[in-house]
Amino acid sequence: MSASLLNTQAVQALLTKVSGLDNDSGNPRLKQIVHRVVADIFRTIEDFDVQPDEFWSAMSYLTALGQANETGLLIPCLGIETFLDLRMDEAEKKAGVEGGTPRTIEGPLYVAGAPMTKGEARLDDGSETGEILLMDGQVRDIDGKPVAHAIVDVWHANTLGGYSFFDPSQPKFNLRRRIETDAEGRYRFRSLLPSGYACPPDGQTQKLLTQLGRHGHRPAHIHFFVSAPGYRKLTTQINIDGDEYLHDDFAFATRDGLIPAVRHQTDPAAIHAAGLNAPFAEITFDFVMHRESATAPTTVVTRAHAEAA
Repeated sequence: MSASLLNTQAVQALLTKVSGLDNDSGNPRLKQIVHRVVADIFRTIEDFDVQPDEFWSAMSYLTALGQANETGLLIPCLGIETFLDLRMDEAEKKAGVEGGTPRTIEGPLYVAGAPMTKGEARLDDGSETGEILLMDGQVRDIDGKPVAHAIVDVWHANTLGGYSFFDPSQPKFNLRRRIETDAEGRYRFRSLLPSGYACPPDGQTQKLLTQLGRHGHRPAHIHFFVSAPGYRKLTTQINIDGDEYLHDDFAFATRDGLIPAVRHQTDPAAIHAAGLNAPFAEITFDFVMHRESATAPTTVVTRAHAEAA
């Protein structure tokens, strides 16, 4: 076996120069990260005998990925967003922060600035047909006490798997609201039972998934940010029980504790009591939050989000 080129003095000197470790300027932490990343790329090229045309094909792919604005889709596809969550779980456990509602990935389709309501909201505008969903629950702390005036920020896809803003056929902020809990920490909303979605079939993420022999489907789900002063922000989502891809999510977001029962109501008395004139689905889900901890890393993630004009 030939000696590794990576270990030669010339390549090690190149890595030092590339990452700026030969000077006292710049960001020391970033220098160490760049050194590791570039060294790992060099090693991958060497170990797999990556040829120049293969390398530049990969660079063309990354360029097309960015041009298609699919970076936020590829990251969960590769399990990286889930890995970040698992690391946070471990960091919290070491800090004594355990239990509560499980976190899971945010995904790429949040839009900042949804309308705020108190106690309850209607998420859909009535222009789409589908199974009506009534969802309610309570926000509590780890000791079971209600968290009044918490903000439940909720968003989900329509019955075709599309999200408002990213799907221009939908009204602004369709299926997106922020709900302030009442004095007992309760929230409720009316919407439509969402559908799952798939990666764009001709998109860059699906192109890679196809090469990996994987599908690009997500089960139906509903996203949430839950926040309140003095509490650790919760990023999570529930999955709709019974979905074909419930335990085969290409984004690896399904977690125990995030699959509430869906009650399909067809009894005329129940329909009348709900003030409706058609069968509907019900979900009850309580969010359990932790108080802030000085020994655990922050759960507030600085990340670019779309903003609807």
